[in-house]
Amino acid sequence: MRSPSNSHLHLKSILSLRKSFMASSFTQTDFPQDLDDLLCSDPHTQPQDECSSLTKSNDSTLLLGSPSGYLSGESRIERAWAHWSKLGRPKLIVAPMVDNSELPFRLLCRKYGAEAAYTPMLHSRIFTENEKYRNMEFTTCQEDRPLFVQFCANDPDVLLEAARRVEPYCDYVDLNLGCPQRIARRGNYGAFLMDNLPLVKAIVEKVASNLQVPVSCKIRVFPNLQDTINYARMLEDAGCSLLAVHGRTRDEKDGKKFRANWSAISAVKNALRIPVLANGNIRHMEDVHNCLQETGVEGVLSAETLLENPALFAGFRTAQWTAGCEESSRDGNLDQADLLVDYLKLCEKYPVPWRMIRSHVHKLLGDWFKIHPHIREDFNAQSKLTFEFLYNMVEQLRELQVKIPLYIKDSPASAISSIG
Repeated sequence: MRSPSNSHLHLKSILSLRKSFMASSFTQTDFPQDLDDLLCSDPHTQPQDECSSLTKSNDSTLLLGSPSGYLSGESRIERAWAHWSKLGRPKLIVAPMVDNSELPFRLLCRKYGAEAAYTPMLHSRIFTENEKYRNMEFTTCQEDRPLFVQFCANDPDVLLEAARRVEPYCDYVDLNLGCPQRIARRGNYGAFLMDNLPLVKAIVEKVASNLQVPVSCKIRVFPNLQDTINYARMLEDAGCSLLAVHGRTRDEKDGKKFRANWSAISAVKNALRIPVLANGNIRHMEDVHNCLQETGVEGVLSAETLLENPALFAGFRTAQWTAGCEESSRDGNLDQADLLVDYLKLCEKYPVPWRMIRSHVHKLLGDWFKIHPHIREDFNAQSKLTFEFLYNMVEQLRELQVKIPLYIKDSPASAISSIG
């Protein structure tokens, strides 16, 4: 942990590192970014037995036994399924989101039905080199399981070193092979490793044969279905124990413009012997049910929809997704302001950078701000946020009688019960 006297040095280091490889999911130019990169609370106030950072990550005694590797053949496939079964075969999963799937948000989603979650993408090289980056960007706790820790990487040895640091704290080390952003092109990682499949194979083989924890991968599809199937089979043969498939190509970046290709995901599922997850088009529980039925996968991931509605997996939906439903919906006695308060309380317990909190406020209260833009303008004008200000902002919206409820179907159990 950093000391208060080193906070400014720590801040500049983290800000410089973050800007060197990450494009934030939310860009706001009206406030100084350096203040938003401060932790929202002093980490010294955290109970040490509740929240784990990687301060002691250089201590090899943290690792749980020696690497056992992944043998070829049926034994490796059986081990992949045994591990998935041991975790309870989670079906409802929080996808990795840069700056947005941090510990408090993961715990919020778990409170409302999520059964597993990914961390935000971590940069493997910076993770291995910089302790301050590790402690700022990765925290977890006992309730935060099953957990996928996701890295971007283009060097097998570097990824292995990073993976060994998180191995005691997670259930999968995940390789990001799906990021389609320009920053990934410049850094030669994510979906742009699709242009160098021998390197991808070498990376997966290296980590899979040297870790105790299984290796998972998250990919996008090729325009050609057979190329996608060949890609997935290569990953399985290299030692991948679980594959998440985003049903869009790397050029299809806009999820609202391009529908995910569930047929391609189904084809991958049918071609592989390891567990497969689906990502794309998950907006409410009917989508979850339909995706599981159409693809045959073991579970689904949701990202953008969860940012607006972290209670998605509990059967709640925004008004946008109630129109056209065959069954009527009713007020679920829950709204996004309630969820924001839940999230802020978790942030007080498990501190994160203010930039993450600011982003979630905009995602959760976007529709509310449209009704009262002066509240949004006041929020954006705050160069330094406080919990007192944020709680008061919610109260101010309540006093203005803003009400945008989340809805549930009159018989929500029908769709949810069929998933178990």
